[in-house]
Amino acid sequence: MNDKRPSLLGYLPALDGVRALAVMAVVVYHANKQWLGGGFLGVEVFFVISGFLITSLLIAETERDGTISLKNFWLRRARRLLPALWVMLALVTVYCSLFERDTLGALRGDLIAALVYGFNWFQIWVGTSYFTAFDFVPLRHLWSLAVEEQFYVFWPLLMFAVARLGRRRLAAVGLLFVATSIAIAILTAVIYRSGHIATIGETPEQYMAFLGHPVSRIDFLFLGTFSRAGGLFIGAALAVFWRPWVLGSSPIGTRGQLLDVVFLAGSGGLVVTAVVFRDVVDVINVGTTGYDLLFRGGFFFVGLSSVAVIAAAVHPTASMTHHLLGNRVMTYIGQRSYGLYLYHWPVFQMYRRFAGQGLTPYEFVLLVLLALAITELSYRYIEMPVRDGRFMAWRQRRRAERVAFAALEPRMRLRRAATVALVALLPAFSLLSVATAEVKLNDISQSLAESESAVVNVLDEPTSTTVMAGPVIVDGVTQTTTLDGQLIDVLAIGDSVMLGAARELSARGATVDAMKSRSVRQALEIVNYLKSVRRLGSIVVIHLGTNSTTSTAVLDEIMTSLADTPLVLFLTVHVPSEPRQSINNRLINALPARYGNVKVLDWHSIASQYPEYLYSDKTHLRTAGARFYADIIMQAVGRL
Repeated sequence: MNDKRPSLLGYLPALDGVRALAVMAVVVYHANKQWLGGGFLGVEVFFVISGFLITSLLIAETERDGTISLKNFWLRRARRLLPALWVMLALVTVYCSLFERDTLGALRGDLIAALVYGFNWFQIWVGTSYFTAFDFVPLRHLWSLAVEEQFYVFWPLLMFAVARLGRRRLAAVGLLFVATSIAIAILTAVIYRSGHIATIGETPEQYMAFLGHPVSRIDFLFLGTFSRAGGLFIGAALAVFWRPWVLGSSPIGTRGQLLDVVFLAGSGGLVVTAVVFRDVVDVINVGTTGYDLLFRGGFFFVGLSSVAVIAAAVHPTASMTHHLLGNRVMTYIGQRSYGLYLYHWPVFQMYRRFAGQGLTPYEFVLLVLLALAITELSYRYIEMPVRDGRFMAWRQRRRAERVAFAALEPRMRLRRAATVALVALLPAFSLLSVATAEVKLNDISQSLAESESAVVNVLDEPTSTTVMAGPVIVDGVTQTTTLDGQLIDVLAIGDSVMLGAARELSARGATVDAMKSRSVRQALEIVNYLKSVRRLGSIVVIHLGTNSTTSTAVLDEIMTSLADTPLVLFLTVHVPSEPRQSINNRLINALPARYGNVKVLDWHSIASQYPEYLYSDKTHLRTAGARFYADIIMQAVGRL
């Protein structure tokens, strides 16, 4: 039987306002990370709120009853979390079974992991990085809910044991929570590694063994329950020392102006990190790297700032938080923050299909309104009825109706049964589709996988000798090669865009060295190596900059190595909504003025004119686009 006695911890409107700020930051970041690079830190604020609120509820129950009812706690959490989650999973499953059937095989594992609240560990284990930009991942955001649910399972057991220690030892427990949060921050910094992140073969230092299985360090630290528990622990520590039901009768209870200053300091810290932190991973000259500041104290700083904001939000006389966070708009959003977090990401994904594709302001407004509408329906007709008992009352009425149904004439019973069957048909079809689906790559991944056979990894080619061979004349220029391989007439160096056209370029006589996530700087290593073994021919084609920002210095280093190459063709990049597009293209377009052997093919303008040649991510090549791409490159270098 549910406990109906009032809790010592009453409703705290401003705390809902903090939730509203956190969820709005996350939604903006998910819409277009260029708008608010550190918006993902709203999740850390949620962790601190959960640590504070759950610990406060358990301490209040202990003070009221002398113990903790684990059964009632877990039932309350289940009623609060499960209904909306199940509905969201059902809607996503139905949508994918109708419109994204190629994703059903991959979706199956995600659904199971989401249902058992292990999504974060599932992502870590299978290596489906949280940071991939070109995937359709409608459930990716559930990793944070998995962290919180694991906390809800473990934490009441710990607090049940703490209750046995007595109130006098509660302060020591609070200090232990603070020390644990600090220890997690230190351990995160120790495990983290700076530098380029690529495959385990290229950057083994960026991987670690977890239960005998190699996993990405940055995935482990960002998604893992242990490394992300710092916010939960520091929020729990605040609950030990800052119990709202005793603040009003304590000396600090009248110091509202002081708490307003604390609020300004804490909110200032959150604003600075949200604006200054660029992302979880950074894309620079060397390629993808972790954002060092985040993993070396950044999470802990956000936790401290969140503690300051929450402390002011629950203070009885702090007027600033009550006006700014406790108003109707903020509490409305805060009360629905769980549903908004659940529904907004699938809505965004179903529209744009690719995780990294930024929304325009117009798209953002429309999609947020749609997500809010779904959230409101869920809140009114699913979440609240389950939480306040209306759902149980409905079930009892249904039982009575079954008795009445048995008394109906056969024709009426048949009609009602047919209606129920029709309503259940679509979910049943969706579940069957997911259960029987094959795991398939998406269109882009499939295209790149099929093209890899046409790629030559120049740096992995064996070089058994350096004995000089005779001269070779290419385009009237005398070159010297070696016995370890043929002179490469047309060398094409690229990333995943060029990889998609590797077979077409190879068929037209080019030697293609292209790979996913390659940075511009990596071209330097390739040309230097080929120059050292004297296999560098008369034409080098470079199409890089899709994945990382370059610089004048890097391009100058490349051109210094290619100073004797008769023709170097650079292609501009087409990565809509990414700032590096304009940065890289400006630098590439400036090269012919400084180097007489450089020619620029403006792929950005060409791709903009022919969007039908690109997949819906507006970057990678369809089959017809690959042929067209190869033709214009070979035409530009005079080898068509």
